[in-house]
Amino acid sequence: MHIIPVASGKGGVGKSLLSANLAIALGEAGKKVLLADLDLGASNLHLVLGLQAPRTGIGTWLTGSSDFNAIIHQTSWTNVFFIPGDSEIPGMTTLKAVQKKSLIRHLTAFDADYLILDLGAGTHPGILDFFLLSPQGIIVTAPSVTATLNAYLFLKNAVFRLMYASFPKGSKAYQTLEKLKNDSSSLQRMYIPRILEEVAKADPANARIFAEKSALFHPRLVMNMIDDPKDADKALKIRRSCKEYLNLDLEHLGVIYRDSVQDTALASRLPVIVYKPQSMIAQAVYRIADKIIQSETDANPDFGVMTEESFQSAEMEAAIDFDAKMNYVEELIGSGALSTGELAETIKSQQYEISVLRKENLLLKQKITKAIQHGFNL
Repeated sequence: MHIIPVASGKGGVGKSLLSANLAIALGEAGKKVLLADLDLGASNLHLVLGLQAPRTGIGTWLTGSSDFNAIIHQTSWTNVFFIPGDSEIPGMTTLKAVQKKSLIRHLTAFDADYLILDLGAGTHPGILDFFLLSPQGIIVTAPSVTATLNAYLFLKNAVFRLMYASFPKGSKAYQTLEKLKNDSSSLQRMYIPRILEEVAKADPANARIFAEKSALFHPRLVMNMIDDPKDADKALKIRRSCKEYLNLDLEHLGVIYRDSVQDTALASRLPVIVYKPQSMIAQAVYRIADKIIQSETDANPDFGVMTEESFQSAEMEAAIDFDAKMNYVEELIGSGALSTGELAETIKSQQYEISVLRKENLLLKQKITKAIQHGFNL
């Protein structure tokens, strides 16, 4: 079984959209898929799948109201099985260690080719633990400043979580981490390569254990909700920050353009990949599914070469999809399906979104400037 945790640093970037449609795309490719909604307390993945709210889910299982087999629902989509989260429990924070272990054991015992975990937004330890079940979990983000920053911070927290999990309590490595945490204003401000230098001096054996684990940790990135090929460049910034500060390299699974067809599909109670298979969103999801399936055949991949090629490929896909998008708009105007007035309204809407992003960017710059000035004054 291949485990695919799907996470995001913040909500509203299309994490559930990708999880649901990716499951259907893999199912159509002949793969048996178990899709689990682990956004506990705020579960809405069934809506993206076009399903009625199920009566049983992880919440009812955890409270003892149903057994585990009863919460596995066979969907009408080929080879796709679904486990709802429901809102019986308020969130991931309520899961005790024994509940989490039991849930993982039951999920991985199911006979499937892929287990897709739609995780909650944020960096709670429970979410990070589920994300770390696979060395190649997917982080979904968008081009906005807050989304890219939160994606980076999610990965940073994941690396720290992996580091703490690698060092037994009481070991010199663990004690060094705690000392660094207490000596600095925040351990999170320190760079991973610098921390590893200190840990290796105190505890070479455990430092090697973490180095071996981190060498296998290669999360995959999806840049969603882009409007222009230049938006795809934001992924490069995340990659550079991860390499420099986290000693972590990412694989780029691809880009997905913003498309109002998703809203129409949701209103029609159909996954977008079913509602309009030829849409840009659907085609992007199919490409991502193909890449995931293709990775099964790479027994000993050269991650350095693979990640570089993945970013080059995503850049080309962004340019190709943009050309296709522009051609489609021209066809709609030429056929009369889209009036110039509707096009003007769309442009106005996008201009408003750009204005909001600029304000976010300005606010973030002001915060960074204040933080730097505060650091100099200390």
